[in-house]
Amino acid sequence: MLKEVLTQELVSVGLSARTKEDVINALLDMLCTTGKVKDRATALQDILANEERMSTGLEQGIAIPHAKTEAVEEMVACVAVTEHRIDFESVDHKPAHIFIMTLSPKGQTGPHMKFLAEVSRLLKDKKMRRNVVEAGDSAELYALLTD
Repeated sequence: MLKEVLTQELVSVGLSARTKEDVINALLDMLCTTGKVKDRATALQDILANEERMSTGLEQGIAIPHAKTEAVEEMVACVAVTEHRIDFESVDHKPAHIFIMTLSPKGQTGPHMKFLAEVSRLLKDKKMRRNVVEAGDSAELYALLTD
């Protein structure tokens, strides 16, 4: 599933974001490069509304900002690692530095859940998380996530 959704252009290391809002905007910009996001403003509004309901900061330095939105017709996703740890109002109250953003069409849950399950399984491993954070460039990060 990761190979079906991600491309090397949709993974990034060394993201210079410093705030939760910076991360969300940078990831959304990455997704907009695919041409699959029909309306950036709607997508952003839906992501922020989802964050208002409940922060998507998980544990172990991982956050998954996401939304169901009419701005896409198929699921899109990207992954980024930031240079600095960022407060994402995480469940464990620790800052995050591995970010996965997904946008899915409203009414569609299958691909979204399958993608998140695969990412969760991969990042559950402490060594894998360390390798993701230490990836030297987007090619290395892409290979880690898809091999």
